[in-house]
Amino acid sequence: MTETSTGTRAAVWGVGASAPRPDATLKVTGEFAYASDLWLDGMVWGVTLRSPHPSAWIRSIDLGPALAMPGVLAVLTHEDVPGEKFYGLDVKDQPVLAVDQVRYQGEPVALVAADHPETARRAAAAIVVDYEVRPAVTDPRESRDVVRHQPVRVGDTFEAEVVVTGEYEVGMQDQAFLGPESGLAVPAEDGGVELYIATQWLHVDRDQLAPCLGLPPEKVRLTLSGVGGAFGAREDLSMQVHACMLALRLDRPVKIVYGREESFFGHVHRHPARMRYEHGATRDGRLVYVKADILLDGGAYCSSSPAVVGNAASLGVGPYEVPNVRVDATGVYTNNPPCGAMRGFGAVQACYAYESQMDRLAEACGLSPVEIRVRNAVSQGSSLITGQVIDSPAPLAAMLRELDAMPLPEPVPPGRSGADLRGLPGGVSQTTHGESVRRGVGYGVGIKNICFSEGFDDYSTARVRAELIGGEPHVTVHTAAAEVGQGLVTIQAQIARTELGVEHVTVATADTTVGSAGSSSASRQSYVTGGAVKAACEAVRARFEGLPAREALEKFGPVEETREYRHRPTYPMHPETGQGDSHTQLALCVHRAVVDVDVELGLVKVVELAAVQDVGRILNPAALEGQIHGGSAQGLGLALMEEIQVRDGRVLNPSFTDYLIPTILDMPPMRLRILENPDPAAPYGLRGAGEPPTLSSTPAIAAAVRAATGRELTRVPIRPEDIALFWDRSDDAVR
Repeated sequence: MTETSTGTRAAVWGVGASAPRPDATLKVTGEFAYASDLWLDGMVWGVTLRSPHPSAWIRSIDLGPALAMPGVLAVLTHEDVPGEKFYGLDVKDQPVLAVDQVRYQGEPVALVAADHPETARRAAAAIVVDYEVRPAVTDPRESRDVVRHQPVRVGDTFEAEVVVTGEYEVGMQDQAFLGPESGLAVPAEDGGVELYIATQWLHVDRDQLAPCLGLPPEKVRLTLSGVGGAFGAREDLSMQVHACMLALRLDRPVKIVYGREESFFGHVHRHPARMRYEHGATRDGRLVYVKADILLDGGAYCSSSPAVVGNAASLGVGPYEVPNVRVDATGVYTNNPPCGAMRGFGAVQACYAYESQMDRLAEACGLSPVEIRVRNAVSQGSSLITGQVIDSPAPLAAMLRELDAMPLPEPVPPGRSGADLRGLPGGVSQTTHGESVRRGVGYGVGIKNICFSEGFDDYSTARVRAELIGGEPHVTVHTAAAEVGQGLVTIQAQIARTELGVEHVTVATADTTVGSAGSSSASRQSYVTGGAVKAACEAVRARFEGLPAREALEKFGPVEETREYRHRPTYPMHPETGQGDSHTQLALCVHRAVVDVDVELGLVKVVELAAVQDVGRILNPAALEGQIHGGSAQGLGLALMEEIQVRDGRVLNPSFTDYLIPTILDMPPMRLRILENPDPAAPYGLRGAGEPPTLSSTPAIAAAVRAATGRELTRVPIRPEDIALFWDRSDDAVR
């Protein structure tokens, strides 16, 4: 780089450039400080005792054995909660500590603080709880306790020339972030508490914590610590209130770090779903109607289930024009683990079902999987089933044509003698040398809402300060937006450089001393926090009075502005018809999957994933590609391997030994085509990009496996026994 002007240098790493991430080197070298690395002299360790039962009354708790152990400093139960005993994102139905009953395996019952983590663990295990076990409701079809039921009703014609029906199931997926829940609570001199925490939503954490601690919000101060992934699981509280309770009781810093097994019990998961669909069409493949029943298992507590149900209902038929619709989406309580937000919440489950239906419809009408989708694709000006008009570019048909035109990977000759084992199903385990391997190709389309919906007051706040430091212009950006690995810190700095022409930008640590930025979820932060930073920078620039930054700051001194940014309003869905402009923005992604399947062993190798996605405006090309790759990887996991196994309300596989996630050997090469059709209502015309790939990758992979095997495959993740030709599922016997 030979340019010398500050403005030019700033533009190099401004909006549209692959600006380097400030945390990248530290993370890849293992030097980045995560919340689990927090340390303070004099701190003690907290541990949570959890219920072994999915449903039981608590008859008594004997704390004596734990209190008698040397090194134990405190043992707390619900009786020690200083304020309100219940909290929750949407409904305050979740106890800080179980009061008189437990509703799922893993429910927190008591807390222990000790001078060593192993002492705390032994003490927690010594607590004697007398449970009266009762029958658990674990089948959502048997639950009569409804969180939300959302119908969508359009039209009155439910007869057609071609009709296809299907029943589909999606298993419980875990967010599987690499950094378990962790944080450090420090009592403050004013009687309040400072919490250093890995979270997605600082202000909502605070607003739930303060009433439970019996403190005003201003005495509960949160600072974001290093976050090792999130994907929705950190929207809900985990150890936050427990650490604060112990710190306030002992007047000492308290650190809590979950192990991997406890992490599986300590956060929400993706809602398992059971869905029944019926599609009716003309003989040439034009949709006439769709009927859908979507049942979502919310587990023991509400969490964000109402929003998940709303997404499943409003996006329940996909990005297709359908004149007649009858959708019923229902979320229910059970005694299974609580479920809440996970990447693509609600839309992922529905997408697997409606895309499977589109493949069935294509076959029934004698059309290709691409053609059936093109004939029914929405475009700008189309209406969703809620009546909301798509008022920004939505070139779905063109995206499908472009995807279909991409070259396919070269076929490998039968037998594959001398083939690289890493490219075969089963990989280096040498389970196959290609004798029974068949190739399949499948397509998937997904539509996802961006930002929060249905009237939620969705906004972000940014404070921007410009000043001279060492004679050079310097900008500090301060928001409460959580950097959870998505690269938001980089984007905020890029926006400041673009708007102010200043090279040196610092993004301050996120905390609650600045106004709320909302949650790092729903693909919303680039939109709303990016919008807030842009607005604050524009306000600072206006005070420069047209002068370059250095001259303005020399003349006026430091300049600071704070701005809130709100997107256009949304509205609740009508409770009976489902009509209403419930979403801010919609994003599309289409996938093609190529798989090789060993049909005798039931093993799958994803050979290639190709994707076309419209992002409105690319802010950071490298980060964007990473988001598409990451979303596709989680979709692959849901399609083929990721599932929390729950039997009679008990989790059977709470470890990365038994809960499988894709590795670098499972992820195939990806062929990407990224489109820029700006949304005029969004900052820079951008369109949230992190979630849509998670939707469409799962049904594309499932469709490809169907094409290779000829099996219906109505459930994800697909298991080997669902595929293997020698497996007779009617009597569980080997042929």
